[in-house]
Amino acid sequence: MPTHSLPRVRPAAAAAVTTALALALTACGGDESGGGSGKAKTDGGKITVTDATGSKVDVPAGPAKVVALSEMDLDSALALGVEPIGLTAGRGQKGAPGYLAGRAGDIPVVGAVTGPDIEKVLRAKPDVILAGQLADQKVLQQLKAVAPTVVTIGKDKDWKKALDLTGRVLGKQNEAKSFLAGYDTKVADLKKKLGPQAGATVSVARYSAKGTAVMQQGVFISDVLKDLGFKRPGVQNDRGQGHSTPISDEDIKQIDGDWLFIGTLAAKGKDADLFAELKTKPAYRRLGAVRDGHVTEIDGSKWTSLGGGLAAVSVLNDIQKAMAK
Repeated sequence: MPTHSLPRVRPAAAAAVTTALALALTACGGDESGGGSGKAKTDGGKITVTDATGSKVDVPAGPAKVVALSEMDLDSALALGVEPIGLTAGRGQKGAPGYLAGRAGDIPVVGAVTGPDIEKVLRAKPDVILAGQLADQKVLQQLKAVAPTVVTIGKDKDWKKALDLTGRVLGKQNEAKSFLAGYDTKVADLKKKLGPQAGATVSVARYSAKGTAVMQQGVFISDVLKDLGFKRPGVQNDRGQGHSTPISDEDIKQIDGDWLFIGTLAAKGKDADLFAELKTKPAYRRLGAVRDGHVTEIDGSKWTSLGGGLAAVSVLNDIQKAMAK
């Protein structure tokens, strides 16, 4: 995953950040020694957590003002009953991912997938910043000057680990455990309802102006499908180089499977219009899943982005509606 470019900061905001950084370093020293990710200890009104990079971070016990700088952070916070005061726009979105818009549509945007807007984060005055998988050290230092900053997503992008860590940061450990237990129960129930389809081969693809892309291993949706015991076709069994792997129209047969879940990041707009065109092409119509009526159009902002606990539960519901008839 490439690091984010350094966001632009106007002089006044830069001065404020620089001053805040000096005060922060003087106040807490910044011990970033390694340790087991997610471990926490309490010290008065603060919690020390070990984030996804192994850095130790002191955060307020039960922070009230939380900024979420990734789709997964927003998902995790909402799953735990915490509404952030700032969020990063979802991939291909102007605000919260489509599947979370009803719960987070009024939360101010303080950044994009490419990185946070430091000035907006500063103005939000957060108690803690959930930094997702942000790796740019200069940006992280600026954020740490504003408030305790926790990298919540590890290299494996495991949403369950991220939810557990976020629960520790937000003082919602019990809620995180309860959510994960509920998810496991839903997975077990769905496996039973799937019956003979439980061992099916399931393909997940996203369509955009750049063409078709498949979701390989090492991303959120593949972990959910693995929990359900589904098989995957072709290259979807391999770990991808990035978030998704492009497939040319000539090779579109590679997205075929017993069942195909495919969609765009937004229900309206250029990508959605192009997807409508794809569905009329002979190569697409010859796919086995298309002929069998086993195609489900999905919300790409939920299925093919970073995901999270709420996305996972919603995906289970989508699969049940499509396959457990």
